[in-house]
Amino acid sequence: MSKKILIDCDPGIDDALAIALAHGSPEVEVVGLTSVGGNVGLEHTTGNALCLSEFYGMDVPVARGADRPLLRAPREASDVHGPNGLGNVLLPAAAGKPLDRHAVEFIIDTLAASPGEISLTAVGPLTNIALALRKEPRITQWAKELVIMGGSYTRGNNTPAAEFNIAADPEAAAAVFSAPWQPVMVGLDLTLQARATAAVRSRFAGLGRFERELLSPCLDFYGEAVQYREGDGPPIHDACAVAYVIDPGLITTVTARVDVETHGRFTSGMTVTDFTGDSGPHNTLVATGLRHEAFWDLLTDAYTRVADPLG
Repeated sequence: MSKKILIDCDPGIDDALAIALAHGSPEVEVVGLTSVGGNVGLEHTTGNALCLSEFYGMDVPVARGADRPLLRAPREASDVHGPNGLGNVLLPAAAGKPLDRHAVEFIIDTLAASPGEISLTAVGPLTNIALALRKEPRITQWAKELVIMGGSYTRGNNTPAAEFNIAADPEAAAAVFSAPWQPVMVGLDLTLQARATAAVRSRFAGLGRFERELLSPCLDFYGEAVQYREGDGPPIHDACAVAYVIDPGLITTVTARVDVETHGRFTSGMTVTDFTGDSGPHNTLVATGLRHEAFWDLLTDAYTRVADPLG
């Protein structure tokens, strides 16, 4: 029986590749996509979720979520993802519409209907998850697991201290990490190991429309926008979180204490990670190592399944 996954996202180039991975993997069933403002504004992230799901041939509900952080002004990453969030890619306009109910309601109702069965996977700012927790704390019991693409234990990318998804709404992240569950933090220390090098991209040759119209243009734009050493290729952060849900054995995790800094002038959004336990009980599984070959095999197989019906 396939696992169920609910993806809270802010598409976003790497979100698009993560959604494709989930859709193309027979090991998981996508039960819904919820949007949040993040990489670009909510209008674009919601529209992109709809367009991507239709382009991939998915039949899943899409629910519109929070358009701004809990307490702060919105921040975006359009310099990395392009004005519309998908670089230079223009997908066909979506025929469908988002649900009439808010993403927070959808998250709560979906988890309540299948307690212990759904992997809640957050690959954008954690605003929707924090609001869902505030409204219904029992989601910590109903979710099979919470997997977060965000944070870091050594570095930032939005600031020297903070990764973008956490820095975009530190108060929401602090609420999520302090809740009574054990999230899996798939942060930069892990995701920067998943780089789409030239050798990796050669695996995607021949994937038809998927490769021509979305995958290669997205990676090209991302590669121009993200600074990396020559030969490394751009990292595809969000797919790592989905890969963990599909096969946790691909990623090494270590328990740690993670707290989110909300007040520091230079460190706001930092995920302060203590592997010793000196600062309190361990509350998080922190991703540290990636089985590179198996990871790219997983993506290649999934993307082939997505590409085949597209021609």
